[in-house]
Amino acid sequence: MTTTPRHFSPPAAPGTAQAAPSPASSVASALNIRWLALHDAAAPVARLAGLAPAPMGPAERMFPAALRELGGWRRALAEQGIDDLSAVLQSGIVALLAVHARGAAPTAAARALWDEFLSARAGLLGLAADGDAELR
Repeated sequence: MTTTPRHFSPPAAPGTAQAAPSPASSVASALNIRWLALHDAAAPVARLAGLAPAPMGPAERMFPAALRELGGWRRALAEQGIDDLSAVLQSGIVALLAVHARGAAPTAAARALWDEFLSARAGLLGLAADGDAELR
């Protein structure tokens, strides 16, 4: 294969120092990872509910970047909301797996958890949208 992948960057030359990531970029990366992991965790819930996982539109994809710009109480509230929604999904998925393991249909419970995910996600996205309106 002679094509270089787009995400490839050659290593630094020996003896040259590479810049350490800034604390802000590390926090942003962690936030982005948590946001994407939240959606990855929600996808099987949608499937158990008999639905297709919700695609990530522009607002969902840009949410971590919007949070970086927000700062203050909105960012703190959004980060806490992500953590809370992660906890809800985690315990909900454990319960859905227990129901499934007993041979019962988890469809209704999965639908309720999926609806909760969508509602909470909309609330989180609203924080970024409200902050964006204030910046204009």
